[in-house]
Amino acid sequence: MNTVLDIGRLTRSEKLRAMEELWVDLTRTEDDFQSPDWHGDVLRERDDALKTGRDEFVPWAEAKRIIQEKKP
Repeated sequence: MNTVLDIGRLTRSEKLRAMEELWVDLTRTEDDFQSPDWHGDVLRERDDALKTGRDEFVPWAEAKRIIQEKKP
């Protein structure tokens, strides 16, 4: 089946519903997908950075501001 959505024409509600349906479909076969080894490496590095104080959590509003400031 080949389905193409004109995303720009969907309402916000339709977009969210489509995302939810995609997620349900993707997670139905999650055992078929193995995360690459480097994912575990990155998670361990980040956990270590938090534990040693080299990194910290920031409120979501601040994180969004930081991301926006980095956009070209």
